[in-house]
Amino acid sequence: MKLVILTQYFPPEVGAPQNRLYELAVRLQQKGMTVSVLTAMPNYPQMVVHPDYRGKFHVGERMDGMEVYRAWIYVSKSKSVVSRLLNYFSFVFSSLFVGLVHLRKQDLLLVESPPLFLGITAFLLAKAKGAKMIFNVSDLWPESAEKLGIITNRFLLNSATVLEEFCYRKAALITGQTQGIVRNISQRFPDKKVYWLKNGVDLNFYDAGKSGERNAWRAANGYDEKDFILFYGGIIGYAQGLDVILYAAKELENEENIKFVLLGNGPEKERLLKLKEKLGLHNLRFYDAVPKSEMQGIIMDTDASVVPLKRLELFKGAIPSKIFENLALKKPVLLGLEGEAKELFIDEGRCGLAFEPENSRDLAEKIMRLYSNPDLVRELGENGLKYAGENFNRDRIAEELYKQMQEL
Repeated sequence: MKLVILTQYFPPEVGAPQNRLYELAVRLQQKGMTVSVLTAMPNYPQMVVHPDYRGKFHVGERMDGMEVYRAWIYVSKSKSVVSRLLNYFSFVFSSLFVGLVHLRKQDLLLVESPPLFLGITAFLLAKAKGAKMIFNVSDLWPESAEKLGIITNRFLLNSATVLEEFCYRKAALITGQTQGIVRNISQRFPDKKVYWLKNGVDLNFYDAGKSGERNAWRAANGYDEKDFILFYGGIIGYAQGLDVILYAAKELENEENIKFVLLGNGPEKERLLKLKEKLGLHNLRFYDAVPKSEMQGIIMDTDASVVPLKRLELFKGAIPSKIFENLALKKPVLLGLEGEAKELFIDEGRCGLAFEPENSRDLAEKIMRLYSNPDLVRELGENGLKYAGENFNRDRIAEELYKQMQEL
């Protein structure tokens, strides 16, 4: 069985879809599938094409036994709608050309959305290569873009809705990253098969029992063993609403052993650095994104993770991927969102504590509860590992998807 994965985001980029799709591809190939990837020149989230790929229209390479075809993409640090659309559509057309020229016949084509516009390439390539299309929805577009204020033009929004519905109708299988996404699509398209393709964690890689030298990162960065470190690792973006962490740090500035770490890059980082200076925060530091290989050691040297999102109805169906690595490494999560994630990881799994989204005082209170109760920290951490192993193991997720693909 031959599968091509079409995605704008893939390693060596660092990020949630990159990791998720790579891990899935590797496991499907281990089951005997021939997996190829059609993706863009790596550039995200810095929005600068990596040096080895600059000035090239197409690059072919092998990664862990998989053929990876990379196509040119327009990148810009501008936040304008025009720049975003140029970014998306440049890859729509370049990936279509590269795919038509370089891909052989395929049995299945799995496309990652967003960006929704990549559905155009997916439909045309699937037709040309004799493949059935699997449309994987990790975020509901254009609904998300409208509610976040990323796109406000009614013509663009209406056009995107037409494209969204077209892609769903043409897909042999629709997969959704969360139960909320699955319910939304199933209600609108009751005649389509929609499958919950969970995110998860590699419990062999993120293993608390193989942590190596403890406190190495902590010591190298000037933290004391007595420090209680709250960690955020991921995209420094709009949706995350990271102001809540800075204001919570301000509330706790007199607790000398409570420290905050924000690790990652993204469009909001510059603004948040200025906010840090404005608030005069000495208990919070920013760090640049690191390779996946370094994340385990950093997370192991922290005490708990903060996982916030803005308070929007849209995010009640969201499950941030950064939750899973922390659970696997026995780190409790302070979860700043309502809905599906809270129901799963707080109410059912008892893997951490919830705070009201965008409420810095509530976050500060929950931090103090953990800081003053080491036994609770350990209990929540143990619960997290157990819950991740039973429900979000990447090996099981790939096995279940493989069965769905065989049925197609």
